[in-house]
This record gives sequence, structure tokens and C-alpha cells, in this order.
Amino acid sequence: MGEFIPDYLLREQAAVGALVLFGVLRVIGAAVAYERGWRIAALEKWFVVAAVVYCIPQLSDLLMHVYGAHAAAAEFEGKVAGCAIALFFAPILGHRLGLE
Repeated sequence: MGEFIPDYLLREQAAVGALVLFGVLRVIGAAVAYERGWRIAALEKWFVVAAVVYCIPQLSDLLMHVYGAHAAAAEFEGKVAGCAIALFFAPILGHRLGLE
């Protein structure tokens, strides 16, 4: 029988990947926005749109293959959780760094 990765590991890997990706990019985006005088509210909206686009492939897999989509469901949950955590805490970090 083939070996498989448990759902919780897929979920954790996707969450950590999204957390790092969006957390780092959001802080870098805040630094660039501060330097160029852009509005932070517009930057936040763009990052929410980017997070939705980032999660769409797993959502489409989940909707297309309802019965055999255990891996897609776990990865989708992880990505959504990681994006939400990153987009919640990155502004706090940016504010502490003096960028917002």
C-alpha cells in the first residue's frame, strides 16, 4: 500500500507556509508603503485579495472532488488559518516597528 501524509501534517505545513509568506510580505509591504507614502488601508485590502487568490486552488479542488478531497480540505484549512493569523498579527508587528 502507498504511504500518505496525515491530514494534520498537511494542515500544519500549509498554515506555517501561509503564515511566513503573508507575514513577511505584509511587513515588507508596510515598509515600502511607509517609504513611498501609500495608504496602509489600501495595502491591507490588496493583501486580503492576495490571500483569497492564494487559497483558491485548494478551494476549487475541494469543490470539484467532494468525496476524495481530504488532502485538499486539510491544505485549504491550513492556508486559510495561516493567512488569517498573518494578516491579523502583521499590522501589529508593523506598528511596533514604526511603519504604520
